[in-house]
Amino acid sequence: MQTPLRIRISWPAGHLTATLDDTPTAQSLTQALPLVSTARTWGEEVYFDIGVSVSRETGARQVVEPGTVAFWTDGPTPISQGAECRLASPCNVLGRIDGDPGLLSTVRGGDPVRVELVDA
Repeated sequence: MQTPLRIRISWPAGHLTATLDDTPTAQSLTQALPLVSTARTWGEEVYFDIGVSVSRETGARQVVEPGTVAFWTDGPTPISQGAECRLASPCNVLGRIDGDPGLLSTVRGGDPVRVELVDA
């Protein structure tokens, strides 16, 4: 059985980890790590460029649960309705935040964000 891939996402006010699914997009992301980017926010959503270009996967979704780690192939423009997390177009789901995704509320637009693999 393969060990799940985990990443650490860090910003000035905190950090969290996420467990990635075994998908082509997640594999492309892990090959680009470690990386540093600049955070952007839209409501309660946090997004940033990772410098990776991939195609939309068959299982791409437009509505996701809070705490979902996703990759927008078309670029981020969230259009949530009510309490849902709705993206402007389907995204490739990479995995889930480990623990409380509410920690992301401390990310501010313009914060540096570092993404790296967690040592197994």
